[in-house]
Amino acid sequence: MEERRKYERTPTSIRVEISHPAFGYIIGSAKDVSDGGAQVTVENLPTVPPVGTIVDVKFKKLVGRINETPVPMRVMHTYRNVLGLMFVGS
Repeated sequence: MEERRKYERTPTSIRVEISHPAFGYIIGSAKDVSDGGAQVTVENLPTVPPVGTIVDVKFKKLVGRINETPVPMRVMHTYRNVLGLMFVGS
């Protein structure tokens, strides 16, 4: 299969907080991150955000946040408890 990704993935394990007014907060872990987006495995999935939804994302360290201001990301795909997110503007 031909690789179609523009950006190289970097394996990681960063805590992620995803928010949207329609469904509140989703907590998870980024399993890989690239310049284009992230793959996030979520812990609590009350409602699956529809593909195309713009969500606000905060990446967290053990102590504190990597980004104080939420980063807008678009839901590109969902499968069970995994979300594929793309940075808006990528």
